[in-house]
Amino acid sequence: MRADRVFAYGAAAGLLGDLLLGDPRRGHPVAAFGRAAGAVEHVLYRDHRGRGALHALVCAGGAVALGAAVSRLVRSSPAASVALTGAATWAVVGGTSLAREAAAIGRALEAGDVEAARQRLPHLCGRDPQALDADGIARAVVESVAENTSDAVVGALVWGAVGGVPGLLGFRAVNTLDAMVGHRSPRYRRYGWASARLDDLAGWPGARLTAALAAAAGGDPRGAVRAWRADARKHPSPNAGPVEASFAGALGVRLGGTLSYGGRVEHRPVLNTQGRAVRVTDIPRAVRLSRRVSWLALGVCAGARLLGKGRNR
Repeated sequence: MRADRVFAYGAAAGLLGDLLLGDPRRGHPVAAFGRAAGAVEHVLYRDHRGRGALHALVCAGGAVALGAAVSRLVRSSPAASVALTGAATWAVVGGTSLAREAAAIGRALEAGDVEAARQRLPHLCGRDPQALDADGIARAVVESVAENTSDAVVGALVWGAVGGVPGLLGFRAVNTLDAMVGHRSPRYRRYGWASARLDDLAGWPGARLTAALAAAAGGDPRGAVRAWRADARKHPSPNAGPVEASFAGALGVRLGGTLSYGGRVEHRPVLNTQGRAVRVTDIPRAVRLSRRVSWLALGVCAGARLLGKGRNR
C-alpha cells in the first residue's frame, strides 16, 4: 500500500477513534512525553537560550526519531502501518476532549452555576477564572476552542500529511514543549525561547488552514475573511491571530480584549469589531464549527497527500 493511502486511512481511523473514545484515560503518550521532557529539563536547565535550544532539540528530535524508527519496523505490513498511523493520530489529536470540556463549561453556565464553570475553566485554558463573569468565561471558552482546533487537531494532521507518524509525533512534541516552557515567566523567558519559536514555526501552516476552513464552514464566510484580514495581525500570537479572528467572523462575535493570565493582565486588540459580544449560547456553536473544521482538515490533508503522490508517479 502506498504511503499516501496509509496516511489517509490511518488518520481517518485515528480521528474517528478520538471522536468515539476521546483521549486515553490512563497512560496518555503525551503525558509520558511531558514527564520525559521534564526530566530532560531537570538535567539541562540553565537560564540560557542555548540550553533551551538543546532541550527542544533533544525532546522534539527524540519524538521524531521514535516515530521514524517504529514506522520502519512496520513498513513491510500495510495493515500494521495503517494501525500505527491511526494509533499515533488518536494519541496526538485532542478534538473530543476539547469539545467535552467546552460543553461541560457551557452546561454549567446555562444552569447559572458560574462557580462550577470557573472551576472547570483551567482544564481548557490558562486564564484566571476568578476575574471572569459568565460572559467572560464564555468568551474564554470560544477563544480556546478556536485556538486549540488548530493546535490540537489541524496542525497535527498537516504535519502527519507531510511526514507521516514522525510528523504527527514531532508536532505534538513541539506543541507540548511550548506549553511547558514557552511562556514568558522569569524562569522560561530565555530557556523557553527556542521552544516557543519552534512552536510558532510548526503551527504556521495549520493555523492558516484552520482559519481558511473556519471561513468556509462557518455561518458568515465573508465576515470571517474580513476579520482575518483586518484583525489577525493585531494579535500577539502569529498563529492564534488568524484562527481566532476567522472564528470570530464566522460566528459573528467579538473576541480579544482584556485578559488575565497568572496575575498578569493583558489588553489585547478586539477581533472582529463588527461582531456582538460572546454569549453562553455561542459555546456549542464554536464546538460545532471546530468539529466541521477538523473533518474538513482531514479531507484536505489526505487529499493533498494523495494528489502529491499521484503527480510524482
